[in-house]
Amino acid sequence: MTQNENTIVKFYTAFANGNAKQMCECYHPNVKFRDPAFGLLKGNEVCQMWEMLIKRSKGSLKIEFSEVEANEYMGSALWIASYRFSKTNRKVVNTIAAKFHFQDGLIIKHTDDFDIWKWSKQALGIKGLLLGWTGFMQKKIQEQAQKSLKVYCEGK
Repeated sequence: MTQNENTIVKFYTAFANGNAKQMCECYHPNVKFRDPAFGLLKGNEVCQMWEMLIKRSKGSLKIEFSEVEANEYMGSALWIASYRFSKTNRKVVNTIAAKFHFQDGLIIKHTDDFDIWKWSKQALGIKGLLLGWTGFMQKKIQEQAQKSLKVYCEGK
């Protein structure tokens, strides 16, 4: 296993154990993260997001990961998050393809890709089913996620 594969395994093992601090040890201080729900986050925002998601899951979060691959510069993994969405208490099972770029042995860029419509149908119910595929709804999801993160960070 390469050093960067070990970093990915450490990251997801920490996630599965609800340890945001250990997850963040895998990130470069200048990390950039992007996914369909939050959009682009940078630096400490990324760590705060994981901490918030873990805390809000109240122990209902289950993380499984597989297909970890990495070379000196790039890596990838497939992971599945199962949890109850905090705003609606609806069950979500989200399959995510992650891509990583490494610098100095740490993750400098992390991109998670998943089907936002499938996620919104599970998390939001009928509203997600009817509107989750639209750009308007996807923008609203990102705005709400970023607002939620901002409120969380201000409350710390």
